[in-house]
Amino acid sequence: MIFVQLVLYCLLLVVIVKAAVRDNAVNGLYFYPKAVQEKAFEIGLADRETVRRQRTRCMVALYVFLAAAPVLFIGGWNGVSDFRTAYLQALLFLEIMNWFDGIVIDMLWVGHSSFWVLPGLEDMPYVQTWGQMIKKRVTISLVWVAGAAIIAGLVVLFF
Repeated sequence: MIFVQLVLYCLLLVVIVKAAVRDNAVNGLYFYPKAVQEKAFEIGLADRETVRRQRTRCMVALYVFLAAAPVLFIGGWNGVSDFRTAYLQALLFLEIMNWFDGIVIDMLWVGHSSFWVLPGLEDMPYVQTWGQMIKKRVTISLVWVAGAAIIAGLVVLFF
């Protein structure tokens, strides 16, 4: 059952990203490196205020839904009420999502889809190298050690 929940959790991440960018990668300019963003502003592809608003909307959705989903899966669906089990399951959810984001979304979807190529910026590098992605994901993995405790605490509190 946890495998199904992990797939649903990763699909939730994809849905949030796709909803944020809709049919135009410029709507997700905040996902790109700063140099790409600056060049996009310079050539008039987007303006800072619009990108700031879009980023805020997307990040709120990501934080709310990606925090609520494991609480509901672990406490509601799985019936977990003890901190240790909730913590281990939360850590699993967060780590799988972290590596899914790095490998599937960043390296495969963004790295190999023409959708993410910004008009006028075709020659600018916008995808991390595998080494950069791994370094970032290892760092985020350490953050999720604490994040899982917060999720587990919410599971115990509400269930």
